[in-house]
Order: sequence, then C-alpha cells, then structure tokens
Amino acid sequence: MSDFASDTAAVQAATERLLAGAGALDDAGAAAPSLLPGWTRGHVFAHVARNADAITNLLTWARTDVKTPMYLSTEARDADIERDCARPLAAHLDDLRASAARLDEAATAVPEERWEYVVEMRNGVMERAAMLPFRRLVEVELHHVDLGIGYGLDDLPDSFVAREIAFMSDVKLAGRAGVPALRLETPDGSSRRTGREDGDVTTVTGSPAELLGWLVGRADGAGLTVRGASSGGLLPALPPL
Repeated sequence: MSDFASDTAAVQAATERLLAGAGALDDAGAAAPSLLPGWTRGHVFAHVARNADAITNLLTWARTDVKTPMYLSTEARDADIERDCARPLAAHLDDLRASAARLDEAATAVPEERWEYVVEMRNGVMERAAMLPFRRLVEVELHHVDLGIGYGLDDLPDSFVAREIAFMSDVKLAGRAGVPALRLETPDGSSRRTGREDGDVTTVTGSPAELLGWLVGRADGAGLTVRGASSGGLLPALPPL
C-alpha cells in the first residue's frame, strides 16, 4: 500500500477514535475547556471539522490544477471556528463525520500521477499532495489529545509518534532560527539531530511519547533528561509552531 493510501486509512481510523471518544460526552462536556488555552472542546471540534474542509480544498487543487485556497483567509478561518464552537454535541459530531467523508472522497479522487503536485498551505508553506493525508493525521491525533477526554500522548499509535518526531526533526525544526543544536534520544539508543547545525549540541532523552509531547507543545518535558555543556540541565525553549 502506498504512503498516500496508508495515511488516508490512518486518518479514517484516527477519526473514528476521536468520534468514539467525543460521543461519550454531553453538551456540557462539549462546552467545557479543552487542554488548549482559551479554547473549549467545541473550539477543537470546530477546528478539526474546518481543517478537514481545508485539506479537501488542497486535494481538489492537486487533482484539478485549479487553485483552491486552504482557507479564504486567517480571519475567515478564525471566524468559522468561533461561529461553530458553541453548538450542541450532536451538531459537532455530525459536522465531524460529514467533513471527514468529504475529505475521504477528495483523497480517493486524487490519481497517483498527481501525488507529487505541490500546493500551498497556510502561511505560504508548500507541500506535496502525497503528504496531505499525513498532515491531516497530525491534526486529528494531536487535537484528540487536546480534547482532554482520556486519550493522551501515550495512547498515540507508535508508528504515528515515530513519524511525527521525524517530521518535526527533519522539517519543522531543522535549521530553524531560535532552535539550538539538538540531539533527540530514546532509551533504545536511537537518536535524531535537529535545530542548528553549528554550536554545542544539547541532548534530550526520553520516551518517544515524552519527546513528541515536548516538541509539539503538548507537554512540559518533565519526564525528559537533558545533557550538554551549555544546557545547565534545562530544556531549551522551542519557538511556537
């Protein structure tokens, strides 16, 4: 199975897990605070649904060669989330299912010869169509954690955790201003380099889930250990994603 197809299947499975967890809530639970500062669970639900439509737009662009912006604008994206965040749980679940179905249909329609087509995501980020299902998978998995409904970093599939650490290391943080030279290590001895290529290297060691939580801003890194002459035993600050 191709990465595109396997990532699409992984998105479907992750979406079903999120829906199952969310379905155990009631309207009050949907309106309660999430783990993201300033956002209720309703904000998270609305964002996940509108992100599905945004990725659908990019998949349609890749298939047709007709530019379809991910979002009309940052302001429109934010307004859509605020508009939808206070709905009853049933409306959120219906929206999540419908938007996921549209996304799945759009992914199925992209022929293999278009997977290398490049589209523009938010903030001018250029991405191959082949990576869009994985980009969606990141949104579903991490925002499921953000809901605070019993699905934590340790519940994320091992394959997803490994791939997202690699993506953060090789794409998001590599060579980025403000990120020191880092070596990320797990107890089994595997490691990755990221951040600046020059300067003293700070080694951060922990389980894959602990490392990922710190890298994506979902954990404070309390379970990690730090080595390096200039680190002072403290985790370096990472810039916001």
